[in-house]
Amino acid sequence: MKLKSASFLTAAFIASMAAPAHANLLFDPYIGATAGIGGVTTFIDGDTHSDMAQSYGAVLGLDIPLVRAEIEYNYLNDKDITANIAMGNVYLKMPTPVVAPYIGAGVGVIFDGDAGHGTDMDSTAAYQGMLGLTFKLPVLPFKIDAEARALYAHNAFTAGPDDADILHYDVRAKLRYTF
Repeated sequence: MKLKSASFLTAAFIASMAAPAHANLLFDPYIGATAGIGGVTTFIDGDTHSDMAQSYGAVLGLDIPLVRAEIEYNYLNDKDITANIAMGNVYLKMPTPVVAPYIGAGVGVIFDGDAGHGTDMDSTAAYQGMLGLTFKLPVLPFKIDAEARALYAHNAFTAGPDDADILHYDVRAKLRYTF
């Protein structure tokens, strides 16, 4: 009888110590999906052209108390331009309990796209800035981000004798699942 009681007490002690161990982690890995709507402006030899655009994507990241880092894939689509975009992003966030504002920056590449009328996009560097709010859902392992972002790519495609730059700006919703 004493062996059963000691075994039960030992198992209860181990379970009570293991349960809060996950809550004390300093980082939270996550995956997520994004959807955004905005516009694309192309700059060709002093001329500008703007269209409405949609973007869809996926993210994989690590959430640390004051900083968040992620890798991101986006598909950009408007009536003339389609592009694949891969980015590495870093965010600085405020440590507030329910709604947390953040600011971020990213560096990556635009690749494998179409600039309309059969013009292929060049693989080129892209840069972006983000500003947003994270809504933390109590008890659930989900977070919702609402953000505004602007992405710039220099010499993204050739339009006649000139190279064209792209500025993509949108508002976006991101749903993240934290492990």
